[in-house]
Amino acid sequence: MEITAAMVKQLREMTGAGVMNCKKALVETDGDFDKAIEVLREKGEATAVKKAGRIAAEGAVLAVVKEDKEAVIVEVNSETDFVAKNDKFKTFVADVADQIFASSADSVEALSEEKWVKDDSKTVKEALVSQIAVIGENLSIRRFQKISTDGVVIAYVHGGGRIGVLVEANTDVVNDEVKEALRNVAMQIAALNPKYTSRDEVSEEFLAHEREILLAQIKNDPKEASKPEKVIEGMINGRINKEMKEICLLDQVYVKAEDGKQSVAKYVEEVAKATGANLSIKGFVRFETGEGIEKKEENFADEVAKQMAGN
Repeated sequence: MEITAAMVKQLREMTGAGVMNCKKALVETDGDFDKAIEVLREKGEATAVKKAGRIAAEGAVLAVVKEDKEAVIVEVNSETDFVAKNDKFKTFVADVADQIFASSADSVEALSEEKWVKDDSKTVKEALVSQIAVIGENLSIRRFQKISTDGVVIAYVHGGGRIGVLVEANTDVVNDEVKEALRNVAMQIAALNPKYTSRDEVSEEFLAHEREILLAQIKNDPKEASKPEKVIEGMINGRINKEMKEICLLDQVYVKAEDGKQSVAKYVEEVAKATGANLSIKGFVRFETGEGIEKKEENFADEVAKQMAGN
């Protein structure tokens, strides 16, 4: 029987196995999909099929910098925190970071189709499937970002990979004092999770939407709604300003400020003056493991009780 590209594609989508492995399995079974799946499962190539339904919401974030100019941050997910602490898993995450450094891919999908730098007989996706077979849990390369800068970039990883941060700065001076200050800023980002670097990044659409919400809140409060229009406008501006101090990094109160009032922007200015540097924060990336993924709640006591009842 002729094995077509469409058949190989279909089996690959069904199993997650590599193209050549799918083709070989179909040739071996004369195009019988059920038997081909069994062949792939027996060889450990289709392990991902059994695991694919499980939610991978744990894992680790790794942030790596090379020579202060190139940086990669990547999140790789696993099903359990136990596996995330496994040395095999950590090695795989580090290998994925190396892959990204060597890659020009701008998406996980594109990265997955590349030749694996540790073994060019595999693709990245096939290397991932192999890791799933070895580790025994569903794994996924969720997201990554690269930074290349003329200034300096520093990395900070918190909680053994729970949160990772990259901070990029424009500067004409790169020394220990500047790096320490940027690391302090990265720790601020990890702790307080700002959404923007500065107010310049906040869109007019976002501000207009927030104003609409605040105005509706005021109108729903009889005491506030009765105030003059000018007073209401001032109230809205005050609340917007307060929100900006929470979501914009440079407006946030610097957590290490002795007076409890100094902003991050003022802290950076002080460091620049002390070091003689033209220093400014250009941007940042913050990944938190599993953020935005709905985790499956499992009651293992109930599961064991059901199994015992069944027996």
